[in-house]
Amino acid sequence: MNHRLFTSGFGFASLKKIPKSLRISTMKSNFKDPEHPWTFSKLMVMFFLLISISYLLYSLKFITSSYTCNPNPHTTQHHQSDSVAIFPSGLTPNLREKTNLSHIVFGIAASAKLWNQRKDYIKLWWRPAQMRGIVWLDEPVEIDPEDEEVLPQFKISSDTSKFKYKNAKGNRSAIRISRIVSETLRLGMEGVRWFVMGDDDTVFVAENLVKVLQKYDHNQFYYIGSSSESHLQNIYFSYNMAYGGGGFAISYPLAKALEKMQDRCIQRYSSLYGSDDRIQACMAELGVPLTKERGFHQYDVHGDLFGLLAAHPVAPLVSLHHLDIVDPIFPKVSQVEALQRLKVPMKLDPAALMQQSICYDKNRSWTISVSWGYAVQIFRSTFSAREMEMPSRTFLNWYKRADYTSYAFNTRPVSRHICQTPFVYYLSYALYNPFKNETASEYVRTTPNLDCKWKMADPSKVERVEVYKKPDPHLWDKSPRRNCCRIVPTKKKGTLVVNVGLCEENEIVE
Repeated sequence: MNHRLFTSGFGFASLKKIPKSLRISTMKSNFKDPEHPWTFSKLMVMFFLLISISYLLYSLKFITSSYTCNPNPHTTQHHQSDSVAIFPSGLTPNLREKTNLSHIVFGIAASAKLWNQRKDYIKLWWRPAQMRGIVWLDEPVEIDPEDEEVLPQFKISSDTSKFKYKNAKGNRSAIRISRIVSETLRLGMEGVRWFVMGDDDTVFVAENLVKVLQKYDHNQFYYIGSSSESHLQNIYFSYNMAYGGGGFAISYPLAKALEKMQDRCIQRYSSLYGSDDRIQACMAELGVPLTKERGFHQYDVHGDLFGLLAAHPVAPLVSLHHLDIVDPIFPKVSQVEALQRLKVPMKLDPAALMQQSICYDKNRSWTISVSWGYAVQIFRSTFSAREMEMPSRTFLNWYKRADYTSYAFNTRPVSRHICQTPFVYYLSYALYNPFKNETASEYVRTTPNLDCKWKMADPSKVERVEVYKKPDPHLWDKSPRRNCCRIVPTKKKGTLVVNVGLCEENEIVE
């Protein structure tokens, strides 16, 4: 910057080149010349004024350039390259669009030996026109032409013989399964936000899975799933591990980070048992903890799931697993037929599926528990909500023992008193009334009459229960709370009518 001192064209630098005597005499002559408009004092004032104005202009320019409004102040060349990796080339994503099924890619671990009996589970929840995913098999299988239209794409997992496996009780297929997320990532699908892992005997409730994933920023590192129902299983493996059969979700950037280091990682953990503990070991090295969602169900139990399903936690039902091990969830039908029946309420109101409501028929001293879309129970006498929200022990633990201390949650015993045995009504049908914006579901009793001597109203006279409820797709956008149920007066013989819905102001279960 060159501040001019004289109008004659001499700058500050050129002034230094003039002999000192000439400079002084010139200044003195100007000072003494009454006709010259500039005096020495005026020149000094102008000098400092010009410097001040120039400095002020320079400062304003600096401030303006430093604080220019940047719509994306964090965007650098490095961040731009990262966003290209998150959203592959050729795709222009709508960043404000909520996560939906098109943003999810499923990786399904399957076995060639069990394929023919387990493919029907996948057919129950898979939607070819709306979903993307791969069934990863260990060996080629013969695929029916009809199955190709209703099932995901099939691929054979890559060879894993170069990896060490030293667990004497396990199977080295665990290495293959642990690499499914990475192998799916390498396929280069566009617009992926989440990779969801599951087994071939896992059933997902798609709408509830989407609702859970919408809560999280897919641009961040997230590892989402749940633990085992078995306390001992969690101790043997980890409470910080998402169990693969129950399913888990990994965000795209985390999957990308995992893929870069996973092969080196799993070599370090050759003594581990399964695939999901290998995933968790790598997550620990990446520093990413498990984000627990209670709706992913491993079901490391045996026997009847009724107690667990009838008292489902206040969380969206996302998955069911180990369907070959447990009893059919509806009586007197196969497991696939039972799950087929569950698809009806799943379609009508997925957010409410299996959600428990508790209310009391005070005139008859009954306790009513509604597990919407599944079953209704009527108990003689009054049971507190605290008791009713605990699953009853209708099942055995993973080691086939009736040991309540082996569960990772509270349970209550099945009453041995004949008068406190619940009357159970299973879903018969469900339909939607568009004029009332209401679902109607019927539940029919399956338990026999019981010879109770108590002098009180007998539930055996109730043959069916009708439940009316308005669907609430935004149920899980609110703070978690059980719906309330109310007994509705009716003249229908042998019928109990119940209304289920959001709790009204000051409405409590007492």
